Amino acid sequence: MDYSFPRYLLAKQTVDDRALNRHVLETLRQNLPQRRIRVIEIGAGMGNMLARLLSWGLISHADYVHEDSLLENIRFASEWIPDWAAHTGRQVQRLSESQFRVFDSGCDVMLTLRPEEFTNFVGSKPPPVDLLVAHAFLDLLTLRQALPQVLSLTRDLAWLTVNFDGLSCFEPTIDAALDGQIVDLYHRTMDARPTGGDSRAGRHLLVELQHLGVHVLDAGSSDWVVYAHHGKYPADEAYFLEFILHFFEESLLDHPDLDQGAFAGWLAARRAQILPGELVYVAHQRDILARI
Repeated sequence: MDYSFPRYLLAKQTVDDRALNRHVLETLRQNLPQRRIRVIEIGAGMGNMLARLLSWGLISHADYVHEDSLLENIRFASEWIPDWAAHTGRQVQRLSESQFRVFDSGCDVMLTLRPEEFTNFVGSKPPPVDLLVAHAFLDLLTLRQALPQVLSLTRDLAWLTVNFDGLSCFEPTIDAALDGQIVDLYHRTMDARPTGGDSRAGRHLLVELQHLGVHVLDAGSSDWVVYAHHGKYPADEAYFLEFILHFFEESLLDHPDLDQGAFAGWLAARRAQILPGELVYVAHQRDILARI
């Protein structure tokens, strides 16, 4: 199978749509300033969140900075966002290679794409904005070190979404002991990344925000729950499941504590469950809205 990270980001859009905590989302809506706002999204991928915020009516008039370290994502976003805007009846004015205006009668967003490593981006000291968005990103960092840098980007609100919180579940059970070992070892690889990571970032974020004196306005679960309807997964979610198994394979290949023959059999069995729509996948995560 051809594993394309931009396609994975597109495939998980419907998964994230279901997962995002609606109570936290409504609290965000109630606390956003009723004027043109400035937004920074870190680790923004190919633009799903901007599309979601516009479609759901969370923002309408904004200056939006889209930061991502992967040039592949930035290039994809520069094509996908105009296509999405045109498909939804909005107009796009390309002002430069990295700047666009997305607008219609009810919205006007100036979008700037920033292909830059997070630490370099923070080091450039962009002016603090009204809203910081970090979606499925903070569990990739060492929280205690990175969180003050993250929060320095906003002067008001921080919407921190889909932060993994220590539980992955595949059903039906193949072998309870093997299932448990594979999931546990995978979580440990998240904590051992050279670049940082936290397999319980969701709960740890609440503590770290308190240590920093930041006020948590709302918090709630944002679990990924992927299952088939009448034997078929919605949208491109079968590909999403294939990519999740790919993450496991990449992380645990040649792991010294795992029988590789048993692991290969487990992967084959899990992949075989996708085509008939038998595989169910759940990941526990947490959304947090904070005010600086």
